[in-house]
Amino acid sequence: MPFELKEIGKYKYIEEGSGPNLVLLHGLFGALSNWDSVIDRFKDKFRIIIPMLPIYDMPFRKVGLDALVDHLEGFIDLKKIDNINLMGNSLGGHVALIYTLRRQETVKKLVLTGSSGLFENAMGGSFPKRGSYEYVKERAEYTFYNPKSISEEYVQEIFETTKSIPKCLNIVAIAKSAQRHNMANEIPDIKVPTLLIWGLNDTITPPLVAHDFNRLIPNTTLKFIDKCCHAPMMEQPEKFNDIMSDFLINENVLA
Repeated sequence: MPFELKEIGKYKYIEEGSGPNLVLLHGLFGALSNWDSVIDRFKDKFRIIIPMLPIYDMPFRKVGLDALVDHLEGFIDLKKIDNINLMGNSLGGHVALIYTLRRQETVKKLVLTGSSGLFENAMGGSFPKRGSYEYVKERAEYTFYNPKSISEEYVQEIFETTKSIPKCLNIVAIAKSAQRHNMANEIPDIKVPTLLIWGLNDTITPPLVAHDFNRLIPNTTLKFIDKCCHAPMMEQPEKFNDIMSDFLINENVLA
């Protein structure tokens, strides 16, 4: 279901529910709607906040992971959000990792799903084909185990984005920034409890990447979802949310 998009200054976001803070970060081609099932499941127990990362709106000379993290940090400070349960998908996971290392005192728990930061095989690595709906559809379906899981509306949204040359340039620049920023030497410093939820059939950040995260981050729990690719919260929402619930609410279940 659609949720209200709010604005405060330069920041756009969704905020639903009340309780402990749960901040969700979307990926490179992600949309706020990617998290609909999470909102529906947890809004009665958590204050869910989903900032829109300014991937397409940043001036090209400023494009990069650091600028996205700066944006997130400014938003969190403005909203005075603390004790954060922070979750990121794909590029959003990468942003979450960098933010956690910057401001670990504000993060209570970290959840990564299909996160970049070690290795990713992403659509954004080369210039997207402008004007080719079939190309966009094929690449979008590549991120799902069952292509029927993806809606025509979602494909159309990505297609409209790739019709813009400035937006395409930003996509490529951010993807390259992510590929350059390998965090293998940094993430052992993350001390907060971390949950890794991975699609067993992920083609973008394969299961080996999840095992590497599990090995490098000290306090982790790794859970795989079968018949699932790069966006488990969209493709297997019930299983994804059950694992989330165990980690965020029933703490002893994953211990």
